[in-house]
Amino acid sequence: MIDFQSVSQLLLAICLGALIGLEREYKRKEAGLRTYSMVSLGTCFFTIISSEMVNFFIGKLGMAFDPIRVIQAVVIGVGFLGAGVIFRQPSGVVGITTAAGLWVVASIGIAVGIKLYFLATVTTFLTLLVLSGFGLLEQKIFKKD
Repeated sequence: MIDFQSVSQLLLAICLGALIGLEREYKRKEAGLRTYSMVSLGTCFFTIISSEMVNFFIGKLGMAFDPIRVIQAVVIGVGFLGAGVIFRQPSGVVGITTAAGLWVVASIGIAVGIKLYFLATVTTFLTLLVLSGFGLLEQKIFKKD
């Protein structure tokens, strides 16, 4: 039996992650469309799985399951992924915005996974505002390249 609700959640997570990934592609960053889509998809999927595991284990004698632990592990894992894109170069530190973006995209995937669609969508557009709008502001005020 096909679970259309879960499939819809996964597709929404891909789309929201892709919107942010497109902005990163436009700015020619290494982590772009595919990376952001995959992080959002993966975190959404882990969240759906943890929710389904609660339903599976409910009422089983001696079994307890806490979905918050799965979400916590996902957030920590994405933190390690983000740390891997931060590099110190002679010109300065690069990759911090990419790491932060991956972290936010993970939260968007989690939000979709727990059916907070409106908040996930708003967070996506706020993230785009920060990445694009604040980037322009930085260029104008601080003369960054």
